[in-house]
Amino acid sequence: MSIVHSIPDMASFVVSLCDICLAAAFVGCILMLFEAGFVLSFHDEKPVDGTVQPPVTILKPLHGAEPGLAARLAAFCRQDYGRPIQILCGAPDSAATSITAVRSVKREHPDAAIELNVDPRRQGSNRKISNLINMMPRVRHDTIILSDSDIVVHRGYVRALVALLEDPRIGAVTCLYHGIGGDGLWSRLSALAINSHFLPQAITGLAIKVTKPCFGATIAVERSTLERIGGFGRFADELADDYAIGMAVRAAGYEVATAPFLVGHRCFERSLRQLVLHQIRIARTIKNIDPIGYAGTIITHPWPLALLGMLSGSTAAALVAVAALASRVAVCRCVERRFGLPRENLWLIPLQDIIAFAVYVASFFGATVHWQGADYHVAGDGTLVEEDLRRP
Repeated sequence: MSIVHSIPDMASFVVSLCDICLAAAFVGCILMLFEAGFVLSFHDEKPVDGTVQPPVTILKPLHGAEPGLAARLAAFCRQDYGRPIQILCGAPDSAATSITAVRSVKREHPDAAIELNVDPRRQGSNRKISNLINMMPRVRHDTIILSDSDIVVHRGYVRALVALLEDPRIGAVTCLYHGIGGDGLWSRLSALAINSHFLPQAITGLAIKVTKPCFGATIAVERSTLERIGGFGRFADELADDYAIGMAVRAAGYEVATAPFLVGHRCFERSLRQLVLHQIRIARTIKNIDPIGYAGTIITHPWPLALLGMLSGSTAAALVAVAALASRVAVCRCVERRFGLPRENLWLIPLQDIIAFAVYVASFFGATVHWQGADYHVAGDGTLVEEDLRRP
């Protein structure tokens, strides 16, 4: 008898849950319209020459085989900058396939100060930071730009960053980025995730001053500031190393400026597994930084929420679902138009939305991330513990 009586209660619960999903989807539609507006109003500012142009060291931590690495490195050799630029590439293994690209660029640009540092020593759980720690003894200049190996830059990149660093209130400069997909489906979906989810949300957060970003795509900092916050060694076990660097710079009394231009982020995923593992790592990184705020980002998935709301059979649910999908397409098209990006196929947008929502849900179940070929457990304080080290 109790089971029979519970059926109406269960049906009422499902209807209530569907109504909540629809309400969240409706709010998400409104949010995306605001995002589209902020994207279109984002103004690139022309780089302003600083009064002083100091020599610069660019740090490029390398990992594995990355298509097009040589071309991306060569862009740093062609910077429109009047002072010396040291391009210091770091690899943990002399057999790393990325080393071939560095040597190729050195041959093609014999006048460029591009160097290679190979050092297998592990300085902490975070392999990227470990690489940077090993590179620091060879840094020649006091103005340092950290740029990931998958980043695509324009000729005025260094000049613009250095000009922003001249302000004594600014301790570091970072950059927003857009995704660049390859020929395969999965890398295109990865780039679409950046362009239709991350980028409009980041621009909106900056516009309404609710976010304080520091992205690993670019971090420009003076050596004295880096030493003041404890050097890279302070972040040797951090999952969100870029965010932690930004927080440390702010805690030291400086601002972290976001450059008024974008760099490109080349995506390399070759399978659904690689795509999901990458997005899970990003999702769990954000969740670890701000659990409550991350939980609230459920409204940034209006189309999947509307699909769940349609289980109630409501006609209004179908209308919300159409509006949600149209809003996502509008945001994506605004990003493409504003930043001159190639148009992505319409059918990929709902597919990416479904994957993004699945990743969002999955991110709450577990604390493991896959990064640079290794699995890590993320501790409560945001530090990494390699899974092999946790086994007895």
